[in-house]
Amino acid sequence: MDRDFLRHKRRIVIKIGTSTITHMNTENLNLEKLERFARVLTDIRNRDKEVVVVSSGAIGAGRKALGIKGRPSTLSVKQACAAVGQARLMMIYQKLFAEYNQTIAQILITKRIMLNEISRFNAQNTFQELFRMGVIPIVNENDPISTDQIQEENFGDNDTLSANVAELVGADLLILLSDIDGLYTDDPRNNKDAGFISYVKSIDERLEAMAKGADTSLGTGGMTTKIAAARIAAAAGVDMVIANGDKVSNISRILNGDEIGTLFRA
Repeated sequence: MDRDFLRHKRRIVIKIGTSTITHMNTENLNLEKLERFARVLTDIRNRDKEVVVVSSGAIGAGRKALGIKGRPSTLSVKQACAAVGQARLMMIYQKLFAEYNQTIAQILITKRIMLNEISRFNAQNTFQELFRMGVIPIVNENDPISTDQIQEENFGDNDTLSANVAELVGADLLILLSDIDGLYTDDPRNNKDAGFISYVKSIDERLEAMAKGADTSLGTGGMTTKIAAARIAAAAGVDMVIANGDKVSNISRILNGDEIGTLFRA
């Protein structure tokens, strides 16, 4: 399918996962990739497009800072890791984006904001004002206070959160950066005969059956949550692309209309 229409997308939400911004062997943040990410997004802003980032990685960054090995087992420890990690992650984002003279903002979302009419309206106004000022908002769920995402009962993970944010801000396009190239008929890491799916017109039960859960110690969502995000985005009239985040340049290639990743039409 011709993707030239993606060139004209102006308001883009980009979700970057923990596995994308982390060295998998050490679980430390991948600073080189984060630097490229900041450069690419600033260049997108320079093209007069509006960008929102939904960033994972806070709990992982907090774990490393606190010397905690493995995924925390208790809710309070997860919240503590998120509190430490959010500060560390935003400090790094602030430093990297400042190199390109790009202003960023942190927005912490809870499900209550999405469900309450007044809070939702106020959040929309905040985003609109930030867009007007040329600021790139960086969004995450308020894990130190709101426990729902940590317990996977709220947005479930940042894939779903990013779709809700795309709906909230009236985005034209949602890009989910994953650790694989897109949607396959089966998990390509376990099945060499898995076929790649470039274009999805509609989501049905057969497609959902192909989805696989997460298999890393860092992320909270796999292909199942990305299909759920695609449903939310489609219902809101937002096109969505799942692409490999290993090459941050894929973001620019998607916006240039290249056939990168799996495209879900609204």
